[in-house]
Amino acid sequence: MNFKTIAFIIILISAAQVKGQFIKNKAIDANIGYGLSVPYDDVDVTGTGFYLQAEYVLSLSKWIDIRPYAGLILTKSDPEENGLPDKSTTNAVLIGGKTRITAPIPWIAPYIEIGVGGSIGSFKTITQLTNIDQNGFVFHVPFSIGLELGPRHNYDIAFTYYYQNNVKQSVRLETNLV
Repeated sequence: MNFKTIAFIIILISAAQVKGQFIKNKAIDANIGYGLSVPYDDVDVTGTGFYLQAEYVLSLSKWIDIRPYAGLILTKSDPEENGLPDKSTTNAVLIGGKTRITAPIPWIAPYIEIGVGGSIGSFKTITQLTNIDQNGFVFHVPFSIGLELGPRHNYDIAFTYYYQNNVKQSVRLETNLV
């Protein structure tokens, strides 16, 4: 590593140790639900299954949250469903961080999230155009769009996607109401 990288890491760790008041609130947000894996190719195949995710919410203001997360996605597809050998499966642990930008409107607060992370597990994307069967680590880009509802924004309706370019598929976590 070069000097600038090491200096940046030391400053970042030091800043986290200072008892500054830039973090207004801390919370844990847990979700469980229906997960999908879909290939980038335009084919009629979808892997379906289960997901579980937890986020550590660090509120910097009413507008901005930082959200480190960890999760699990388990999907499989049935090749008999469409009569073709196409598959889109993901069995992986998700880790990373996201930033949420919210418009804090009373009773309804629209938001958008984006971040960076990685998936560790097994991935299959098999179509007429793609043949990927990979195990290990792949980078993903999480993206969410949603609404926080209620007088204190206690309810959350969201569409969450994890774009995994290395395996040419996206993972979608179905709308969650928490």
